[in-house]
Parts: sequence; structure tokens; C-alpha cells
Amino acid sequence: MKRLTGFRVLIFVFIVFFVFGQKAFAAEKLTKIADGVYSYVDTKNSSPQNSEGANAGIIIGRDGIVVIDTLISAKEARRFIRDIRAISKKPVKYVVNTHYHLDHTFGNSEFSKLGAVIISHINDSNNLKAQGEIALKNAKNYGLSKEDMKGTKIAYPALSFNDRLEIALSDQRIELIYTGHSHTDGSIMVYLPDKKILFAGDILFTDYHPFIGDGSTEEWGKALDHIMTMDVEKIIPGHGPLSNKKDIQDMKAYLIAFDRKAKELAAKSNDAEYIASEIKKSLPPRPEGAGLILWNIQMKYLKK
Repeated sequence: MKRLTGFRVLIFVFIVFFVFGQKAFAAEKLTKIADGVYSYVDTKNSSPQNSEGANAGIIIGRDGIVVIDTLISAKEARRFIRDIRAISKKPVKYVVNTHYHLDHTFGNSEFSKLGAVIISHINDSNNLKAQGEIALKNAKNYGLSKEDMKGTKIAYPALSFNDRLEIALSDQRIELIYTGHSHTDGSIMVYLPDKKILFAGDILFTDYHPFIGDGSTEEWGKALDHIMTMDVEKIIPGHGPLSNKKDIQDMKAYLIAFDRKAKELAAKSNDAEYIASEIKKSLPPRPEGAGLILWNIQMKYLKK
């Protein structure tokens, strides 16, 4: 057999990568969490163009797929659908919006085209109806260009609930759980009790500074306490890497520290940038989303 040397080796590697490697790479974009459960996790260098690092996932049953969140745009949703199709060709039956924010719901319309039924809590269904079109119209304020948002339309939940809802997906038990006003007044979790897996949505940010402008820190803490009582081993946060209950404890400590310091500083100063700078010094370091500290101060703690 002839040995491949020099330039021929480079050509061979190039061919192997593009013939075989691309398919493997596409399948790896969604991380396997367990049999039939995949998610984006641990996006680095978050930006509006990669949905601010939002995690979205899928649960595959015998007769179809449940999608958890849909990313920030039609373009991002189409990327998600391509990654789903690299894993399974089964029909997408349901989409669950863990909350109404654009980085988790503005891809809904692409899944509606596939015939999926969109589900959310009643409060965030109403929030999306009240604020979705306004946010889409002002997408540039979120760092999104017309090209980024091309083809994006708001698609609203067709099914909503108040407390709990169970999705029937043959062999997969899927529970949707609402514990009160946390990240938003309609944020929910998606629980797979048989697999001890929880999609926490933005009730949990890991290695990301959280957005708390719509939140109730007191009720949010109670939601995190509830997770601590659950039989869960793997937790998929709204943003960040695959997590566990230590990350839940860290999230609660962050919220308490942020709220206490923000109230202390806002009582003495109305300078948002100064307050944000001082708070950042006192918080445990997180590599992503530091810009949200200023937004949180402006939206939640300073007098209008």
C-alpha cells in the first residue's frame, strides 16, 4: 500500500473532515443529556447573533418530539431545526416556551410551520402578546439587525396553563411546573421525573449574569428552593453549562447578594453606572452577560 505523505496527507485529512466530519459536527451541536434528551449548553462568547447563549433542547419520544424554547429569530430557529434533523426525523409535536423573552420565543414561527402546538404559562402568553411585536419592531435595540431578524414573526402559544401541565408523549413523562413569579411572572420548568432531568429555563443562569429586570427576587428564591427539593440530577439552565444543585445554591446566593447591594447603593445614588460598577466588584465572577448588571439596575432599582 502507498503511504500518504506531505501534501497528500493534508488533502486526505481535508476530504475526511468534509465528507465525514461535517455530519458528525452537526450532530454534536446539540449535546446528548440522556437517551432521547438533547440540548444546547455552555455557549461561549454570547451575543444577540447566537441568541445570547440561550439554551434550547428537545425530548424525543416514540411518536414525536417536544421542543424546549426556540431561540431568538427565524434564522436561529432554522439552525436549531437543522440540528434536530441531524438527530431525529420524528415530527415536532409541541414547543414549550419556558418564558416569553425574545431569546427563547422569537423562533416559534418556524416550529409553527412544522405543525407544532406552542405551550406556555398563561401569564407569559399574555406578556408575549402585549410585548412581542414591540420587541420585534425594536430589535435593533437588542443588537439585532434586519438581516438577523429576516423572516421572524411572532407566533403565540395556542395552549396555556396556570399551575401544572403534563404532556403525553408515549414513553416520556414530561411535567410543566409553575412555582410563581421568578425570572418572569410566567416562567416555568420542564421536568422529566423518570430521567431526573430538569429544564430550568431562566430560573437558572450558570456562569452568566442573570437578567432580573422582570423578576421577583423573593419569589425567585422560592422557585430555587423548590428545585432543591426535587429528585433531579441534571439541570439545563436557561443560559450556561449543564448544571446541578450546587449551581441552584449559587444562583440563590447571587440573587440575595445582588438585591441587597443594589438596594443599599440605590438609596444613596441615582448613578446607574456607578452602582453597576460597585455591584460587579462584590459579586462572584461570571464570564458571560456582565452588561446585564447595568440593565438590571436601571429597570429594577432606580426611581423612574
